Amino acid sequence: MTAPARHRLSTVALAILAGATFLLLTLFVSLGAWQVQRLHWKQDLIARVDARLAADPVPAPLPAAWDTLSEATDEYRKVTLRGVFDHDDETLVKAVTELGGGFWVMTPLETSDATYLVNRGYVSPEERDPAARPDGQVAGPVTVTGLLRMSQPDGAFLRDNDPAAGRWYSRDVGAIMADRDGPLPPFFVDSDATPNPGGAPVGGLTVVSFRNSHLSYALTWFALAAGTLGAAFLVWRYGRRQDDR
Repeated sequence: MTAPARHRLSTVALAILAGATFLLLTLFVSLGAWQVQRLHWKQDLIARVDARLAADPVPAPLPAAWDTLSEATDEYRKVTLRGVFDHDDETLVKAVTELGGGFWVMTPLETSDATYLVNRGYVSPEERDPAARPDGQVAGPVTVTGLLRMSQPDGAFLRDNDPAAGRWYSRDVGAIMADRDGPLPPFFVDSDATPNPGGAPVGGLTVVSFRNSHLSYALTWFALAAGTLGAAFLVWRYGRRQDDR
C-alpha cells in the first residue's frame, strides 16, 4: 500500500512566504505609523483651532500681512472689521446649513485700509433677492465680528463656479472680487451670530468640525500586520509538521 504524499514546504516556497510576509508587514506597519502621525497632527490642529475660537477678537489682518497668512496658522481666528458694505456687489454662493438649503451672502466691506469680503450669513431661496430683505441691507459704517476663513478655490465643492451665469458653489475670494482694484485678501470673514435687521442674513452658522478617524485606521493597519504575521506562522508550522512525519 502506497504511503500518502507529504506536502512539504520547499526552500523556494519558504523564501516566497518570508518575502511576502516581510513586504506586507512593512506596508501595514508603515501605514499604521503614518496614521498615528496623522492622529497627532489632527489633535494638535483641533487644539489650536479651539484656542483661536476661545480667544478674544483681534483686528483683521492688514494687506501688509496677507502674504504671511495660512490655513495652519490663521484659519478660524476671531477678527473684527469696521467699514461700509457694498450691497450692490453682493454674491450669492450655494449653501447647505442647519436651516436648510439656500445661499451665503458674500458682500464686500470697504474699510479705510482695504476691501474685505464678508460672508454675512445664510438666506433662504425666497430671500435671495435683496428686495425681499430690505432691512438687512444695512447702510453706513458697521462693525463685523467673525471667523477668518481662507479662500476656497474654484471646484473645491465638486462643481465649478460659473460667474457669467451667477452660479457660485465655492467662496473663492479672488474670483468673487475679480472686478475690484487693489490687492485682494486671501481670506473672507464669516460673520458671527449678531442678528441683522429684519432677521436676514443669518450669521453664526459656521460649522467647525474635524473628522478624526486616524486612531481606528491605525488600529486596522496594525491588526492587518498582526494577522499577516499570524497567518505566516501557521503556514510555516504546518510545513514543519509535514516535515516531521
